[in-house]
Amino acid sequence: MKLDDVQRIAHLSSLDLSQAEAEAVLPQLQAVFSLVAEMQAVDTSGLQPLAHPILFLRDLAQPLRLDQVSETDHRVENMQSAPAQQDGYFLVPRVIE
Repeated sequence: MKLDDVQRIAHLSSLDLSQAEAEAVLPQLQAVFSLVAEMQAVDTSGLQPLAHPILFLRDLAQPLRLDQVSETDHRVENMQSAPAQQDGYFLVPRVIE
């Protein structure tokens, strides 16, 4: 990668980079492209894709809780403070007509 490439990428990204900014960005982009090339060199032909990388680490994956009732029905107690109610529902003034 050269400075011309940085300027071309900046132009495609609608960025206005000065010469000094382009020179500062060049080693960062070279490091990114080097990492991408290193990752592409890894043979992944025998691996199945994961929906999320954490799924590979089963010990760290968030366990799902059991789908069971953990609280009882408190409707009667909750409705005691209602100024108006009907059939177990709060009645409120109409706001849209």
